[in-house]
Amino acid sequence: MASSTIASSSTPFIKQNDLGRSSFTSTYLPIQRYSRKASSSSSSSRKVVSVMAPSQSQRPPSTTGSVKTGMTMTEKILARASERSQLVPGENVWVNIDVLMTHDVCGPGTIGIFKKEFGENAKVWDREKIVIIPDHYIFTSDERANRNVDILRDFCMEQNIKYFYDIKDLGDFRANPDYKGVCHVALAQEGHCRPGEVLLGTDSHTCNAGAFGQFATGIGNTDAGFVMGAGKLLLKVPPTLRFVMDGEMPNYLLAKDLILQIIGEISVAGATYRSMEFVGSTVESLSMEERMTLCNMVVEAGGKNGVVPADSTTYKYLEGKTSVEFEPLYSDDKARFLSEYRFDVSKLEPLVAKGRKVKVPTFLVPATQKVWMDIYSIPVPGAGGKTCSQIFEEAGCDTPASPSCGACLGGPRDTYARMNEPKVCVSTTNRNFPGRMGHKEGQIYLASPYTAAASALTGFVTDPRDFLQ
Repeated sequence: MASSTIASSSTPFIKQNDLGRSSFTSTYLPIQRYSRKASSSSSSSRKVVSVMAPSQSQRPPSTTGSVKTGMTMTEKILARASERSQLVPGENVWVNIDVLMTHDVCGPGTIGIFKKEFGENAKVWDREKIVIIPDHYIFTSDERANRNVDILRDFCMEQNIKYFYDIKDLGDFRANPDYKGVCHVALAQEGHCRPGEVLLGTDSHTCNAGAFGQFATGIGNTDAGFVMGAGKLLLKVPPTLRFVMDGEMPNYLLAKDLILQIIGEISVAGATYRSMEFVGSTVESLSMEERMTLCNMVVEAGGKNGVVPADSTTYKYLEGKTSVEFEPLYSDDKARFLSEYRFDVSKLEPLVAKGRKVKVPTFLVPATQKVWMDIYSIPVPGAGGKTCSQIFEEAGCDTPASPSCGACLGGPRDTYARMNEPKVCVSTTNRNFPGRMGHKEGQIYLASPYTAAASALTGFVTDPRDFLQ
């Protein structure tokens, strides 16, 4: 299996603990561009509601009782969810779950286990805390893939599940107002991600939701079937690695570049069953989409979860998306971190590529319906009023496809952008295992969007600095 990382020759890291070195790459979602609506509401209280934007001058304390030893954010969240006043890494505790997500690939198996263990006529623990999102093998004629969605639909009707984002018309995704697209982005856009909560999902990249200051991680079908009936799960408390990123973020860099640098520094196993906490002035300046890019990839370093402290950016994003009350938690000043890494973002070298024609087939898959609409409606800054869709068309790219996870996971042979023959693919998705995108002999090079764009322009894996303007 081939893998490629293109990074600055002079790493900005100051590493305090040596966890090993190797390289890896990439995140998800070819397009991550969203519009937001501002709100004038502002308040500060011990309980934070999603429509409020509390002052950040003082961070609220943990509500887990008297603190004997400083705890990290992840430890605090799990302590509160397990009704404990104190936790340390390595402890196994029963954790109450706030949200369980599953999709069309793992959902039928999860449902099967739930019915087997709890009974054919059993009811789920809370119909409003289960989110079911078809998003993987959707736009295909494969009967088994379509049957998976049918199983989800029947179960949701039987259990009266409140949050089921169904799709019935496969010919035109826009004819399905409930259909969203990629589960991780849909969870955020629909207000299911909230600071201080515990979110589990039957997808390894569920860690994406940690961008909201919550504990979020992927679990298997067996665990999910148990959560579906009991509302809790036995979890081991992970130790935390802290990544402090400071310096002004140049306008030619992306959050993808940051997480690629981090994984290249600690290796693909450097965070195995560890929490990765991202802090610093650079992180505070990132949008929620950029923070999700950071957290989405922690599993590619073996991480259990990734977290970014909630702040005014978080609260602003959540305005109008949820009415559920939440209370954020933060690491104590005296919290114990397994390792701490620091780097100066301003020293990262510039990467940018634009203004050319692609020389190889270039496929575009938006994350959700909202992202698809943004591609056609929001002008790109500095592009003379052109939208992303106009720029892609002029460059010779394929027309943006229906939103789904298909481009990342492969799926049935008729899945859009699936690799049915052994080819070389430069991808902005998040995993390059053999067969991940289809053919087991295909070579997948994970890359940042700029590297993928440069490679599309040349027809071979290209350092985007060759197109520096």
